[in-house]
Formats: sequence, structure tokens, C-alpha cells
Amino acid sequence: MTKLFGSKPDTEVIDLAKAGKMKSAEPEKKNAPITQEEKSSEKNVSVSKPVTAEKSAKPAKEQNVKTEKTGNASTPPKQEKTVSVINKKVVITGDKSNAVKTTVPKKETQKTEPPKPEPLPQPKKAPRSNEEEKVVYLKHTELHTPKNHPFGVRDDVEMKALIESVKDNGVNTPALARPRKEGGYELVCGNRRDHASKLAGYIEMPCIIRNMTDDEAVLAMTDDNLRQRSEILPSERALSLKMQYEAIKHQGARFKGVASGDVGKRSIELVGERNNMNSKQVQRFIRLTELVPDMIKAMDEKRLGFTSAVEISFISRRNQNLIAVSIDGNSSPSLSQAQRMRQLDEKKQLNGDIIDGILGEMKKEEIKVIITSAELDKYFSKGKTPREMKDQIIKLLDDWSSKEKALATPEKKAPDRS
Repeated sequence: MTKLFGSKPDTEVIDLAKAGKMKSAEPEKKNAPITQEEKSSEKNVSVSKPVTAEKSAKPAKEQNVKTEKTGNASTPPKQEKTVSVINKKVVITGDKSNAVKTTVPKKETQKTEPPKPEPLPQPKKAPRSNEEEKVVYLKHTELHTPKNHPFGVRDDVEMKALIESVKDNGVNTPALARPRKEGGYELVCGNRRDHASKLAGYIEMPCIIRNMTDDEAVLAMTDDNLRQRSEILPSERALSLKMQYEAIKHQGARFKGVASGDVGKRSIELVGERNNMNSKQVQRFIRLTELVPDMIKAMDEKRLGFTSAVEISFISRRNQNLIAVSIDGNSSPSLSQAQRMRQLDEKKQLNGDIIDGILGEMKKEEIKVIITSAELDKYFSKGKTPREMKDQIIKLLDDWSSKEKALATPEKKAPDRS
């Protein structure tokens, strides 16, 4: 029998697992039909009847059974208790005055495993041409430079070194060429090697002949030159990036699932990824292709800054030519001057006189005087901070300036009263 009152706490926990053993010991009995009176009496159970596991373990979210104890004068009559089934435990609680807190076992939290790293792609064969390729020797007279080739061939120090190398060892890396409809071959990659081989005295050079589309040829040519050349002019980079942009834009296979209005934006992003640049840098370089030839020359000769050149590229070509003429007689425009000229051009207020006036303005230059630490050590102790030394120098200069002014001021003579 379960005691509901007395010296024990008002809360008891009955383990259903143990109660199940008690149940298995008794012979299984079928439930008799329940009458109306018995249905109403199920809510109140006398204390004299034991609370068995069979009755307390009914499948329900929560069972409440009120019990009463009679015939005991030492305890208050009709004090209610509640029997609840929680997590396979029978929890018996009393009223608020005698309630005892019962800890309910917490659910164990499942430990989440860290995400598994994505498997690396399996190595695969390098892309190959459908037709067999081999190195052949083509005469220089058969090789032609592509139209609008963005990279020039300069007879600089690097070219001289390349010529000497070709004289001794020949052309080590074959050039890449494709057949032309007009006859001969278009030199996709290897213009500098072709030039060096001619100057080295050879009549031919090793080449690989490959059938390529215009877009494939442009991407191969620009990739090879942008990666191999140590010095690239701003105009060369600008034109090559624009050619890459146009070639990638033509390749529809790259834009599956991309809206038609976003193809240009995605093409800019792909050009940036190929050249380790962000989209804004790519757009600025492509803008430089809108400059007139004289402005492009000034930019390549470093007489025109990059950011100023980008601003001037938005100005009409007629006024760009006037700016190029004015730059020859004045200093190169600053960024603020270029922005002002662009704003006036958009308002149709820019002309030659205004351009000369803007570029003729004197630029404010900050005067800097550098004093070495060895020179300062002659006059200041080692404990002096740079700020203290500066303050002391300014104070001495102020004193010196005051004395100079006093010496320069003529002394006034007293009036002659004789």
C-alpha cells in the first residue's frame, strides 16, 4: 500500500519497470465491463486500495487520480493528491502547502557531428584537341599577326635578352597558330618569339597548328600574354580585358540559368576571376578603351593618371582631343579637375577655354622638410619624443621670426623740438 500521508514526503515516484514485475507475477485477468458508477468512481480512489502499475500505467499523456484518506483522526480529512505519469514514472504530488519539487529526467541532447568536408574532385585528363597535333616549322612569311592585337612588340631590354637566347638555343616553346581563310596562319600566341626569331636570323620557327574559333583564339591569346609579359601598358591591359569580356559573353554555354539581363554582369565577373581582379577594376579598365588615341598615349606615358583617365573617358571625344592638346602645355589633370570637366561636359558647358583655365590652375603642393634622426640627435636628448622635438622646433622658429620682424622694423626718431 502506498502511503499518501504521514512522515514521508508528499511526493513519491513509482518506477513502472518494478511495477511491471509485480504485474507479471499475477495471473492475467480480462477487464470486466465498466458500469456508469464505476466510471465516476475512477476519479476518486480510496487510500485503502493500492495503486497498482496496471492502473497507473494507462497509455495517456497525463493521468490525474484524486485520492482520499478516511478514518485517520491525526491527519486532515479529504486532502487531495495527484498521480501523474511522466517519462514512465508515476509522480504523486500533494497540495501547494505540502508540495515537494520533483526533478524530471531531462532529455539527452544529441551531439551534432561537424559537417563532413566536400570530397575533392577526381583527377581527370587534360583537355585535348579532336585532331592530332604536332610541332611543325613554319616560315615567318606564313605567319600573320591577328587584327586588333592588343599587345605590341617592343625592342626593349627584355627583347634583347630573348634574341640572345634564341640565337643560342632556338625557340624552346613552340608558338600557337591557326589556319587563315586567306591563306597562311594567324599567330595566336608567340608574337614576341616570332620577332626575336627573325632578328636572330632564322627563316622559320616551331609552331603548333590548331583549328580554333575566334572566341577561343582571343581567350588563348589574352591569357598567354597577360600571364607571360612582365610589363603591360594600361592600354594593352584595357583592350585585352575588353576582348576577353566580348569573347566570354559570346559563349552561351557558360550562362545556363542566367537571365539575359545579367549576362553582361556575369561576363565581367568571369573576366575578373581569370585575372585575379574584382568586377569594379575590370569595368574601369574597359572604360579606358573609350579614350581617344592622344589620351591613351598620355596615359601610357604616365602623363595622365589612371583614375583621371577613367573620368575623362566619359567626356565627349571632341573635348577629349582638346584636353589632350591642353595637357601638352600644362600639367596633367588631377582627379578633381577631371571630375569637374566631366560634369561640365555632361551639361554641355565644356569648351577649349574652360579646359585651359581648369588645367592652368596651380596645384597645391604640401611642402615637406625631412630632418634625419642623426641631425636631431645633435640638439635633443634621447628621451625626447618626436612630438616634443617638433614643439621645441616650432617655438624656436617663432622666437626667431619675432626677432627678425623687430630688426626689420625701422626705429622711429623722437620729434625735434628745437
